[in-house]
Amino acid sequence: SPIHVLAENFLFSMHMLQHVLLTLVAPPLLILGTPDWLLRPLLRPNWAFRTARIATNPLVTFAAFNMVFALWHFPALYDTSLTIEWMHAFEHALMISTAVLVWWPITSMMPELPRLNYPLQMGYLFAMSVAQIIVFGMITFARHPIYDFYINAPRVWGISPLADQQIGAMIMKIGGGVLFLSIIIYIFFKWYNSEEALRKADAEEHYGSDHGLDGPTLEDGYR
Repeated sequence: SPIHVLAENFLFSMHMLQHVLLTLVAPPLLILGTPDWLLRPLLRPNWAFRTARIATNPLVTFAAFNMVFALWHFPALYDTSLTIEWMHAFEHALMISTAVLVWWPITSMMPELPRLNYPLQMGYLFAMSVAQIIVFGMITFARHPIYDFYINAPRVWGISPLADQQIGAMIMKIGGGVLFLSIIIYIFFKWYNSEEALRKADAEEHYGSDHGLDGPTLEDGYR
């Protein structure tokens, strides 16, 4: 795609946009679009199920994804991966696989490997947004370009290497922040609606037990 060409040859900012799509957009859609019956046969062996339970544990997924993400943005490793094709492919494969795991506690479609409850989902996403800010805050406020590959890359659209670096970090921080906040708000209203439904069901059950299955009678109105 044009994003891939720009990311691999010219602009750090396009590479960060690519990473947003690969780690924050595609994985949750992939999980939501994969039916549970397709994955369930893979979990039939006990060892596979136990491994999946560990791999989708929220603490494990959070640590794995953020460690991988931070590691691959160290300048030496980042620059090297852009000059060695297999290494860059491995980087993206590792990012995507850990991104699928990190989104699992939010978007799982399998009762055997369930989602977190609503409050924990919101806390989990908030923690994810904070972890992203730490990594890209350091890149944003660097006083000079830190990635040699893009310093030496041909300039396009008149963007300097430092400006390109700052734009890329902002794409990740703002884009990721907006996405996380939007999902947190969505989850909050799902939580609210589920609690309201439970409250109404409890009220109807209590009301029905007081008045019988037929509900209130005319005489009840005069009590």
